Amino acid sequence: MALAEASSDHFAVQRRRGRVFVSGALTILLDRMVAFWIFLGGIVMFEPAPYEFMFALVLPLALFAGMKVYRTTAPLFIITAIFIPFAITAAFQARFTPVTTTLVYELVSIFMLLTAFFAANYVAEAPQERLRRIMAAYTLIAVLSAVAATLGYLHVIPGGYDLLTLYGRAKGLFKDPNVFGPFLIPPALYALQRILLGGKRGLVLNGIIFLALMVGVFASFSRAAWGDLLGGALIVFIASFALEATARQKVRMLILALAGVAAIGVTFAGLLSIPSVAHLFDERASVTQEYDTGTDGRFGRQGYAFGLALTNPLGIGPAEFRNLKIKEEPHDSYATVIHVYGWGGGLCFYALIVLTLLRAFTALRRRSPNRRLLIPLIATYVPLVIEAGIIDIDHWRHYYLVMGLIWGVSSGYLRLKQGEDKVSALI
Repeated sequence: MALAEASSDHFAVQRRRGRVFVSGALTILLDRMVAFWIFLGGIVMFEPAPYEFMFALVLPLALFAGMKVYRTTAPLFIITAIFIPFAITAAFQARFTPVTTTLVYELVSIFMLLTAFFAANYVAEAPQERLRRIMAAYTLIAVLSAVAATLGYLHVIPGGYDLLTLYGRAKGLFKDPNVFGPFLIPPALYALQRILLGGKRGLVLNGIIFLALMVGVFASFSRAAWGDLLGGALIVFIASFALEATARQKVRMLILALAGVAAIGVTFAGLLSIPSVAHLFDERASVTQEYDTGTDGRFGRQGYAFGLALTNPLGIGPAEFRNLKIKEEPHDSYATVIHVYGWGGGLCFYALIVLTLLRAFTALRRRSPNRRLLIPLIATYVPLVIEAGIIDIDHWRHYYLVMGLIWGVSSGYLRLKQGEDKVSALI
């Protein structure tokens, strides 16, 4: 009897070891696949993009790996569940656009929301470790894209100008320069924070990263991206200065700020010495342009778009606006979401913004070892929410990623190691 019990205990121990080994191997594989998924976020030439296909592999792997789902991220899932029927219903409201096209659009939107929910739970388990892994992959593709697009814009890469630019503006491997520019901002703000609060060891490397990304943003000639970078940098500086910096670091930050402004000035002076760059900068830097004004201009379209939205509670379907009175999109996410998702889907979009901002600033007020991770995310998200009023961001992959990361960091706000048993919840 004793021998049988000993044998049974031995096999039980072996089974437990086997489960631990398999679980550990799946977690390592998940981490690597998540990094590759994030890397693919910089390649969006068509929809569905490689980013979506990779996520279709990452999500089931996360389930097999036993990734935890935290109750503090439940609002993301609930809003997604409410959003789905409204989005699908809106797809069938289109009169001119094929249903296959509208359904693909709505499915991509649902996918985006699921990526936010996934990112929140993935990061909540180990904010320090997992967010740094995500930002390492993000930074790599962002720097590669920025350097390639800038060199292509300057005709340094043979054939690069045709592939990596659009309308004389750098776009990288995106369809639109107005998406490419803002995509570069999150890793730029993390690099800036490391410059301000880090030691001398990483100063040069992070300085090079920030400079490369800043030049990429400039070469996109997206006025919104310029504003996002400037506004985000100010938020990072002020929040880091007030909440994270020691007295010695504050002095260092002020010195670096003065030196940084001088270095940026020299960089831009060099770029503006190129006649074609200076001409496009003068054109893009004007407060308003021809397509901004008039009944059919950007602001005229927005007024018409809101009026149209209020008379169509089920929405009009994706890509329908351009088939009506005005032949160009309204470029206002707050109007567009009502068109393409109906009143219910639009309210879900608004609710996510409000809840994310509340969660972000609630967390920011609390002292935590992870607060430093949260600052660049807030500095990215706030300008994006403002920018949504002048451009359509409802299919920007990095917008949903940043949203999910805010929920993830705040859900694991006091968590330092993956092995800890409890996660401090804010709600």
